[in-house]
Amino acid sequence: MLILRLIVESFRFAYNSLVVNRLRTFLSLLGITIGIFCIISVFTIIDSLESTIRDSMSKLGSNVIYIQKWPWTPPPGESEYPWWKYMNRPIPKLAETQEILRRSGLTQYAVYNYGFNRTIQNGSNKAENVAIIGSSGGLIETWSLKISNGRPLTEEEFGSGANNAMLGSVIAEQLFPNVNPVGKSIKLQGFTVNIVGVFEKMGEDMFGTSMDKRVLIPVKLISRMVDSRMDMGQSIIVKGKADVPAARLSEELEGIMRSIRRIKPSAENDFALNEVSLISGQLDSLFKVFNIAGGIIGGFAMLVGGFGIANIMFVSVKERTKIIGLQKALGAKKRFILLEFLFEASVLSMIGGAIGLLIIYGMTFIVSKTMDFNLVLTVANIVKGLMISIVIGLVAGLVPARTAANLDPVTAMNAV
Repeated sequence: MLILRLIVESFRFAYNSLVVNRLRTFLSLLGITIGIFCIISVFTIIDSLESTIRDSMSKLGSNVIYIQKWPWTPPPGESEYPWWKYMNRPIPKLAETQEILRRSGLTQYAVYNYGFNRTIQNGSNKAENVAIIGSSGGLIETWSLKISNGRPLTEEEFGSGANNAMLGSVIAEQLFPNVNPVGKSIKLQGFTVNIVGVFEKMGEDMFGTSMDKRVLIPVKLISRMVDSRMDMGQSIIVKGKADVPAARLSEELEGIMRSIRRIKPSAENDFALNEVSLISGQLDSLFKVFNIAGGIIGGFAMLVGGFGIANIMFVSVKERTKIIGLQKALGAKKRFILLEFLFEASVLSMIGGAIGLLIIYGMTFIVSKTMDFNLVLTVANIVKGLMISIVIGLVAGLVPARTAANLDPVTAMNAV
């Protein structure tokens, strides 16, 4: 009953403090609100990015390696990217992809692909600057792509370079509004290309595996449209068999590629073995910097907010001095007065934190609806924000609470 009474009275006093001096309360709680907004918004963005990355990695699997001319990150232990060393490297070739499939015992799929951007047309409907991906067989399985309409390109179509294509969902809606595109055709760089299927809409991801705004055609068809000897981001995407570790697959691929290109034992590799985990590691370091920066900004804001809470509590102690003296005269102990003011300070601080969390929730709702990025305020971050608010309230209210608890009853009752 004592605890319940303490809670009820503390809420009542906190409410009165808010209502009686609205401007002072608003200015005092603004710091807590801004602080919680800064810290929890940073946590929310980082958690959402990490969730997106994990989802993208799960689609690729943990044993997918990209064999390319350019590495994604600087060499291990170095911060500078020596691009001049990579300029004259040869680009991956389709024949090397076929050789990997023949020699490797750990590979499930090896896919050769590259692309360019072009305008595609269906009658008067036009889509400009569309990413055209030319691929050999296995890309659909490697990227775990799903089909919403029609069928996938077959191995025979990939092998022969048939004038067939699969559209991303966004491109299909743009070129064939309210019409089933399967069985119809588009114009692509003077070629008439037949549509055999449409990919299921999946949204953007961090690693470019989404086909929503892309068109997939056989790589031998794309080689008839452009000079495949030019550097156009050619890559060999290798997916290992189930339960094959990426490190083991990478070792085997390195040996096979060195053998195919007849690289001397003492010479460096003239190719890069890129893994999704490399980007993930780089992003982890970036996320730590964001966490620290957000913590510093939010810390300063909450420091100001803490002083604001302390100011409210000192004023509250002064306004209720006679009441405190009467409480003590009737037998209220120091710990009761102390807990009463600490609880009140925590409630005030928690109100500021709750406002900050509401603003963040509104931000996540707007971003998720207007942008192709799923920003989520998790329960863990909500609890974290409220706990930080309570701690700030306790720290800020400690000195005023002790001042109130140590008041002499007679002096307090006679205060002006």
